[in-house]
Amino acid sequence: MARILLVEDNELNRDMLSRRLLRSGHEVAFAHDGQEAIEKARAQRPEIVLMDLSLPIIDGWEATRRLRADPQTADLRIIALTSHAMIGDLQRALEAGCDDYDTKPVEIARLLGKIAAQLAR
Repeated sequence: MARILLVEDNELNRDMLSRRLLRSGHEVAFAHDGQEAIEKARAQRPEIVLMDLSLPIIDGWEATRRLRADPQTADLRIIALTSHAMIGDLQRALEAGCDDYDTKPVEIARLLGKIAAQLAR
C-alpha cells in the first residue's frame, strides 16, 4: 500500500502502531527523533510521514517546518500524531506544514482513513 515513516520516540506507541500498519499492508520505517526523521525522509522518500510532535533533539513542529522548506521533501504527506489535543493544536500543526492531524491514543480505523485520503491526493 504505502511506504510510511513513523516518527515516534515512545517504544510502546511505535510498536503498537507499526504492527497495525504492517497488518494493513503498509511498509513501515522508523525515526526516534526529529533529526532522524528529516534524514530518513530525505533518504527514503516515504509516501506518508506520521509525525509525533513531542520529540527529542528536534520536535515534530520544527522537523515538519524543515521538511517543508527543503525542495527534496516539501511534497511529502505529513500527518501529525500527538497527545496535544488542546484548542488551537490542530491549527498550529497545519501552520507548521502538516497535511492532517490525529490524536493519541490512535484509533487505527480513523488513522487508516486519513492515510488513504492523503494517498488519494
